[in-house]
Amino acid sequence: MTDAALQSQIAEFFAAVSFPEGGAPRYDRIRDVFIPEGLLIKNSGEAPEISGIDAFIAPRQELVDSGRLTSFDEVEVAARTETFGNVAHRLSTYKKRGMQDGVAFSATGIITTQFIATPDGWRITAMAWDDERPGLAVPDDYR
Repeated sequence: MTDAALQSQIAEFFAAVSFPEGGAPRYDRIRDVFIPEGLLIKNSGEAPEISGIDAFIAPRQELVDSGRLTSFDEVEVAARTETFGNVAHRLSTYKKRGMQDGVAFSATGIITTQFIATPDGWRITAMAWDDERPGLAVPDDYR
C-alpha cells in the first residue's frame, strides 16, 4: 500500500503543475502533498535552484499569468521506491512538455523525492530533479 500512496502523491504533484492550452495549473495543490517546510530543487543548470513551496510557485505562476507559459504536462513514466518504516525515497523518471513564449519544449529526467509518514498520510519533504542534456542521459534501466 505504501508504494501506491507514494505514487498517488507524485501523481497529485504532476497534476498540480500540469495544464492544457487554455487551462491553468493548480499550484495551490502542491501544498497538499508537501510538508509545509518542503523543498523543491531544480538542479539542471550550473547551480541548484533551491526553493520552498511559495518560492517555487511564484515564478511559475508569473509565467502563466503573463501568458508566457501556455501549457505544461509532466508525467511519471517509471519509478523505483524504497521504504523503511516512516520514511521513503522514490526515483521517478519523468517526461515533460509545454509551450513557453510560443516555443514548444520537452525533456526527460529523473526526480528524487523523499517522503515521511505523517498523521495525515505520506507527505513529500524534498524533491530534486535534473533533465537529460548532451552528455547526460537517463539510463535504460530507469526508463
